[in-house]
This record gives sequence, C-alpha cells and structure tokens, in this order.
Amino acid sequence: MKKYVFLLAVVFCCRLAYAENLEKFLNSFSDKTGVEKVKIGPLVMKTSGIFTETKGISSIEILDLSECQDDVKENFRNGLRTIKDSKYEPLLVVKDDNEMVRILIRTKKDVIQELVIATYDEEDMVLIRIKGKIKPKDVEKIIEENR
Repeated sequence: MKKYVFLLAVVFCCRLAYAENLEKFLNSFSDKTGVEKVKIGPLVMKTSGIFTETKGISSIEILDLSECQDDVKENFRNGLRTIKDSKYEPLLVVKDDNEMVRILIRTKKDVIQELVIATYDEEDMVLIRIKGKIKPKDVEKIIEENR
C-alpha cells in the first residue's frame, strides 16, 4: 500500500512540475524580440479612475506578439492551447480554423481578481491581462452600456 501511495505522490509531483502556470507563460514571452509590452500600473489607473470608468481595475498589461518571428508565434499558440493553471477558470474559449480567443478569470469570493484575454489568428497575437477587484455586476453594466 505504501508503494502505491508513494507512486501516486511521485506522479502527482511530476504532473505539477510540467504544468506551466500563466505567470511563467507570460514571462517567457515578455522579453522576446518583436514583443510589444505595455503595462499601465496602479498609480496611473487610480488617477485615470477619476475621469473614466475603471472601477476596480488596478493594472492592465498588454503583450502584442504580431511582429515576432514565426517560431515565437508558434510557441505562443501551442502554449495557449495547453496551458493549465488551477488558479484560473475558463470563461470563454472560441476556436475557428486558425483563430482562437481564450478568456480566463481568477476569482476570490465572487470578485474577479484577474481577467486574461488571449487571441490570435495567422498574423495577429495579443494577450491582455487586467488585474483588480472587479465586481461581476460592473462588467455586466459595461457590457449593457456598450451594446
């Protein structure tokens, strides 16, 4: 019995070692040649919150891989298809030929802590990461106002 428990623990640990999380995935692409990275931090978000509807959003990060070499783009595509992170749950996944949109959310007590939108087609690849404390009713309100 001890052998089986030990074997199960080893298999579980190996699986965790191979499962790449979202943070590592993003960091692996942020320094590649051709990647355009824009990060709007908490200070800017707080000051712009006075003038715009940025309720609960503390930072926005955008990675644009459209100008990268083909091998970097292919690694990004493959990573988006296979990435597993238990902290995030898929909100929406749309696949159509060579196009994909994937929206992931990380929640805590019914509040969205992070929203990740990744999209690609044959040419363009963009990942948007929004952090904060966003109430689902605020998201619904913005969607309704922009229909």
